[in-house]
Amino acid sequence: MEEEGVQKNKLYVGNLAYGVDDEGLAKIFSEVEGVEVVEAKVILDKMSEERRSRGFGFVTVATDEMAEIAVKELNGKELEGRQIFVNVARPQKNRDR
Repeated sequence: MEEEGVQKNKLYVGNLAYGVDDEGLAKIFSEVEGVEVVEAKVILDKMSEERRSRGFGFVTVATDEMAEIAVKELNGKELEGRQIFVNVARPQKNRDR
């Protein structure tokens, strides 16, 4: 049973080192054999003056199969001294302000 609205080729990447940027995130995933990165985006703190990373981001790969490979290869891997978490991104829930 597939969850409605879930893109299985869009991955959440957590516990990123603050020095990782969009380009660095894309490079990490594109180095995995069989994975083609479509887009990589590190989420920035809009409230900080230096727009620092919030320590997580999203990577979209070309296919669901590539996403499975990336999760298998990168989830739990150490990157810049931090163990990163990689899984299929869940749709953003509407939040009341």
